Amino acid sequence: MTKELNPFDALEERLQARKTEYDTMPIPDMAASQAVKTGIRQASRQRKTRLRWLASSISAAALILLFTGCIRVSPAFASFVEQLPGMEGVVDLIRQDKGLMMAIDQSLLQKVGITDEQDGGSVTVEGIITDESRMVIFYKMKGMKDVDQFNYDVDLLDGNGEHLPVGLSYSAPHADGEDQVHENLIDVFFTNESSPPDVLTVVFKSTDNTNPGVWKVTTPVDKNLTKGMKKVIPVNQTLIIEGQHIQVKQATMYPTRLVLDVQLDPNNTKKIFGLSDLQLVDEQGRAWKTNTSIGEDTRSIYFESMYFSKPKKLTLQGSGFSGLDKKELEFSLNLNTHEITGGPSGLRMLGSKVEGKDLIVDFSVPDSMENSFVFSFSKVKDSTGQSYETPGASWSSGHGKDQNHTTVSITIEKGAKLQGDLQMQIATYPSKTNAPFSLEIPVHP
Repeated sequence: MTKELNPFDALEERLQARKTEYDTMPIPDMAASQAVKTGIRQASRQRKTRLRWLASSISAAALILLFTGCIRVSPAFASFVEQLPGMEGVVDLIRQDKGLMMAIDQSLLQKVGITDEQDGGSVTVEGIITDESRMVIFYKMKGMKDVDQFNYDVDLLDGNGEHLPVGLSYSAPHADGEDQVHENLIDVFFTNESSPPDVLTVVFKSTDNTNPGVWKVTTPVDKNLTKGMKKVIPVNQTLIIEGQHIQVKQATMYPTRLVLDVQLDPNNTKKIFGLSDLQLVDEQGRAWKTNTSIGEDTRSIYFESMYFSKPKKLTLQGSGFSGLDKKELEFSLNLNTHEITGGPSGLRMLGSKVEGKDLIVDFSVPDSMENSFVFSFSKVKDSTGQSYETPGASWSSGHGKDQNHTTVSITIEKGAKLQGDLQMQIATYPSKTNAPFSLEIPVHP
C-alpha cells in the first residue's frame, strides 16, 4: 500500500530527511576556518568594520551547517519553499533566526530565479528579502567541480556598477548529493551610509583554478515589500556594569532585525569589546538573540527581529561583558627575546616563523576562544613607526600540557624581515567579566 502525503507532510518529510543528513554530517574545523578566511577576504574595502562583525560571530560561522529544533513549517513558509524548487536547504540556514522566518512567513520574500551559467557551472539567485537595514540573498550553485573545495569571493554592485558600501557574510561551500548542488545565503548589512539599491548585481568570483570564472546575476529590487515598516523606539537609559557606563539610546525595529544603538562612556576605565550572552526577552519569555555588532564607542547591536510578534514588553539581559583595562591595550614585543612589556597579565609570546613575505607570531593566551572574541590587533608598528596589517589569526586550545591556555597565531602581513621591538595595540581579546544585568525597553512609550 502506497503512503499518500499532503503537500505540507511531503515537505516536512523531505526536510526531515535533510535534517538526518545534517545531523550525521561531520563539521571539520576547516569549514569554520574557510568561513573566517572568506569573511576576511571580503573585508578588503572596509577592513575594520567587516572584521569586527566577523570576530563577533565566529562561533556562528562554525555552526552554519547545523540543523536544530523540531521540524514544523507554517503554510506560508511551506509555500515559500515550494516556490523555490530544490531550495529546502535554506531552512537549514535560517532556522535559528526567528525574525527572518517570520518575515518570510509574511510573504516579504521577492522571488528572483535568475541564472548565470559559465562552462557548465551555474549560479542562480533564487530570492531576496530586504528592508532598510538588512538584505538576505538566497542562491544556489550547480555543476561546479568538487564544490566542497571551491573557493569564491562575492561582490555586490548597484545599478551603476558601483560597489555597495556594505558588510556581508557567507559560509564556505558544501555540496549536497551527487549533483554537487550548493545552497547558501549572503547576509548583507546596511549602514547609515548605505541602503538597498533599485538594481542589484551579485558577482561570484572564483579564487581557484578548479572552477575558473565569474558569474553575475542582475535583478531589480522590490523595496516596496517592506516600505514604511521601520519603527523607532526611544530608550535613553544608562546601564552601569561593574562601574562601566553604557547609554542605551534607541531601538529600531525592522522586519528582518532589531538594531539597538548604544553609546559607551569615553571615561570608562575598560575597553568593552562586547556584551556577553546578550538577548531581548519579551513578556512571554521568548528570547531574541544577537551575534553581531559594529562601531566603537558609538555602537549598533543587531538582534533577531520580533517585528511580527508585536511584543508588549522587552527586557535587555546579559551576563556581563568582554573587555580589558584601557591601560592593557598597548604593549611592546621584542621578537628576539620574546619579552612583552605591558599588555594583559598572562599573555606570552611562544615563537615566530616566516611564511613567504609574512611573519607568523605565536602567542599563549590564558583564556578560551570558545564563544568569545578572538585575540586581534588594531595597530602593529616597528621601531621606525611603519605600520603593518594583521589580516588573519588562527588558534587551538591548550599549549603543551596546559589546557587552560589558547595558542593564537597572528599573521603580520609583509613582516618577514621584522626584528627587534614591535608596538602593538589590541583590538579584541577573550577576557570576560561576569556581571549579570537587565534593562527594560519601553516598547510602547
